[in-house]
Amino acid sequence: MQSTGYINCTNGVIVENMTDPCLPECGVARFLTLLNGPWATLIVRELLHGPHRFTELRAALPGISPHTLTSRLRQFERHGIVTRTTYAEIPPRVEYALTPLGAGLRDVLEAMGKWAMEVPDPA
Repeated sequence: MQSTGYINCTNGVIVENMTDPCLPECGVARFLTLLNGPWATLIVRELLHGPHRFTELRAALPGISPHTLTSRLRQFERHGIVTRTTYAEIPPRVEYALTPLGAGLRDVLEAMGKWAMEVPDPA
């Protein structure tokens, strides 16, 4: 199983090496637990354009390892953010798509992008 960290809401300490911890009560900590690391938000960003196959996601995210992509997609499936649909074809085809819950991240990512573009480059 994937080891993930989470942020303790009481003291803000990042607790590492927990396997699928219970989600924190604090909304910000819960968000950071579900979308921890840079790849998580980038995977969601790609899926906001519609369903993708695994190889399409890898091509859209240069530098991501197959292991990281697989574990992120599995984590998203467990939490109802992504669906995985397998088509009975030869060769088999698998597509990943955001659920309505996952699609709700559109506004969050757009707000993050807008905010980031307002931060001036260092002099």
